[in-house]
Amino acid sequence: MGTDISGFIEYRAPGDDQQPIWFGAHDLSSLNDDVRNYDAFGCLFGVRNYANFRPLAPGRGFPADTSVALSARFAQLTEWYGEDGFHGTTWITWAEVKVVDWDEPAEKPDSRLHEYRQTPSGLRMTGKASWSAQFAEAVGLERGDVREWPEGAEWLIGDTLYRAVTIRRRDAVTETGEWRPVWEAMKGLAEQHGDDNVRLVVWFDD
Repeated sequence: MGTDISGFIEYRAPGDDQQPIWFGAHDLSSLNDDVRNYDAFGCLFGVRNYANFRPLAPGRGFPADTSVALSARFAQLTEWYGEDGFHGTTWITWAEVKVVDWDEPAEKPDSRLHEYRQTPSGLRMTGKASWSAQFAEAVGLERGDVREWPEGAEWLIGDTLYRAVTIRRRDAVTETGEWRPVWEAMKGLAEQHGDDNVRLVVWFDD
């Protein structure tokens, strides 16, 4: 079973009584159509962090001062699926996203070996393996064994090259990928309301 992300972008502005309150702006699903990018989940929020990043905003919980729109949405979902239907609830502001060093590497190599095949134009990455029967047999692993491999270690087994790789934040959250519309929406709101007054609230379900 996979893990999916849901979320809501909010902005803070003066309400009817002129006290700042949060307002709902965008449902995450309208901006990000890739709900299972585990590298991004780990990099940003520490969920499914197989790539071993230092997460930017893990485990902050559901904000107590959320917008009416988000509170109603989350209450409805909780009624449908129960309080145990979600996990990893957290949030991040545009001020935090804005200063991220996207060249920062993960703290150690990816837990999944990267797989490559030789093509006429060179090596082509074909996937990541948390478990490969072919690799396990070749190096003497039993199912369930957990190993950490040093950066750059590699094995050519048949026509597949397995390599231990440490990825960077920009590999997980690419400049032109599915998170770009999210950042653009947050940036636009921040230009009106301030960097600290725009946030993305997210939660996960399996």
